[in-house]
Amino acid sequence: MTLLDTRTGRGAPATARGLLTGDRYRAELDDGRELYLDGQRIANPAEHPAFRPAVDELARLLDLQHDPDHQDLLTWQDPDSGLRLARAYQPPRTLEDLRLQRRSAEFWHAEALGQQGRSPAFMASIAVGVHDFRHRLAEADPRFGANAEAWYRYCATNDLVLSHALGDPQIDRSANPLDDPDLALRVIEENDQGIVVRGAKQLTTLAPLAHEVLVYLSASFTEGRGEQFVTWFALPLNTPGLVTLAREPLGSAPWGHAHPLGARYDEQDAMLFFDDVLVPWERVFLLRDAALARLGLVRINAWSAYVGHIRYRERLRTLLATATLVAESIGVDGFRNIQEDLGRLAGYAELTEYFLDAAEARGGLTDSGLFAPGDTAASRVWSAEVAGSAVEIVRRIGASGLLIQPTAADLAHPRLRPHLDRYMRGRGIDAERKSRLFRIAWELTGDGFGQRQDLYEYVHRGDLTRNRINIFKRYDQSEARERLLDLVDRPADAEENQK
Repeated sequence: MTLLDTRTGRGAPATARGLLTGDRYRAELDDGRELYLDGQRIANPAEHPAFRPAVDELARLLDLQHDPDHQDLLTWQDPDSGLRLARAYQPPRTLEDLRLQRRSAEFWHAEALGQQGRSPAFMASIAVGVHDFRHRLAEADPRFGANAEAWYRYCATNDLVLSHALGDPQIDRSANPLDDPDLALRVIEENDQGIVVRGAKQLTTLAPLAHEVLVYLSASFTEGRGEQFVTWFALPLNTPGLVTLAREPLGSAPWGHAHPLGARYDEQDAMLFFDDVLVPWERVFLLRDAALARLGLVRINAWSAYVGHIRYRERLRTLLATATLVAESIGVDGFRNIQEDLGRLAGYAELTEYFLDAAEARGGLTDSGLFAPGDTAASRVWSAEVAGSAVEIVRRIGASGLLIQPTAADLAHPRLRPHLDRYMRGRGIDAERKSRLFRIAWELTGDGFGQRQDLYEYVHRGDLTRNRINIFKRYDQSEARERLLDLVDRPADAEENQK
C-alpha cells in the first residue's frame, strides 16, 4: 500500500487501478496466499471447483460497474483521484448521497437475490466507516488516523474486495484470555517495523475470495481483558504467516442435483490463523485502547448495518417469491392459512423498508462531516428474531415436496420420465420446471447452504442478548417513568376518587 500525502489527505495511491473488472479480480486472487480446503493447499481459488462459481458470480457483478446502463448507479467520479470508483466506497455527505448508496446496494443485492451477506458493497461501507472515524483514531495516535485514511483510499481506488474478522476462537468462553492467551488474538511484540500478532479469528466470511481482511474487536472482547488483545489493523490475505482454512463447500453434491444458489453464493467462512504475523505500522489503526475500540465498533459499522438491511430486505423478497411460486405450483395459494403465511412474509419485507426509511429520516452528520444513517440496533435484533420464521414459512408451504424431487439425470431417464411427467408435475407446471423450483426452495431452507444462510442471519448481527441489553440501557424512559412515578407519589388522589 502506498501512503497518501498525509498533510492533505488527498490524491490516490500510486498503485491506484480504479474499478475492478471480473478478469482482474480473478487474476488478483492468484496471489500466493496460504489457503487450505479439506487438507489441501489451494493455489488459486478462482480456478478451484469449490470456489470458482462464487468467484465467477462476483466477477459478473463487478463487470456490471462497467456497463453503460448501470455505471452511473454503481459508480461515482472521485474528484481527488479523477477515477470512477465503486458507489459503495463513496463517503456520503448528504441524505441524497446516502440514498444513492441505497439504490446502488438494492441493485447489487437484487442481482444476488439477497444471498451475499458479505458483498463488496457491505464491506466497502465499513471502509467508509474507518475513513469517517480517522479523526478519533488520530487523537490516540496521529499515525493511526493517517493510516486509516490511507487504507481507505487504497481500497477505494483499487476497488478491493474485503473481508473482516471479529470473533475469537470458540475454545472456552468461560475462561479469561489472561489465563489462556490462545483464547484471543493478541500482540506479542512491537518493533521498528510494526506489531507482531499471534492467535486466530473465526468465521471470517469471504476471506478465501477477498483481497484484504480488516481485523477489529467486537465489544464483547474489550472489557476486563489485557491491553494486548486490543488492536485494529488490515492486511492482505497473502501476508506471510497468515493461514486461511476454508470450511466444507456448500455448493456441490455428487448425485446430480443442481445447486444454483449454493454454487453462486456460497461466500465461504474461514478460520484465520496468525502465525506470528508482522503487521507493518502503516497498517495499524488502533492499539491498546479498549474504550476507543468500543466507541469505534458502533461508528464504523453505521453504514454497513444500513446496507445489511438492504440485503436482508432482498432475501425476504426472495423467500416470499419462492413461497408464492411453490404454493401456486401445488394449488394451495388460495388456502386461507397459506395466504396468512404469505402475508406474514410480505409484512416482514415491508417492515425492512420502514426501517431503512427511518434510518434515513433519523440520520445526521458525524463529527467528520459524513451523513450517517440513524441507529438501527432495534431493527437488527428484530431481523434476527424473525429470520427463522421466514424460512419456516417456505418450509411449511413446500412440506414433503421439498424432500423428494427428481435430478436432471432422473428427468433424462426414458424409464422414469413418463412417471415423473404424470405424478411429479404441478398445477400448470411440468415436472422439470417444478423440480427446479422446489430444489431452489430446498436450497433456501433445508440443505447445507440454506441452513448456513439461516444460521448466518441469527449470528452475524452479534450477540442478541447483549444487543437487547444495550438497547434497554440506552432507551430514554425518563418521561414515561416521571409520569408513572407522579401517580405512585399521589395515593391520596386515588382515595379521593373512591369516595
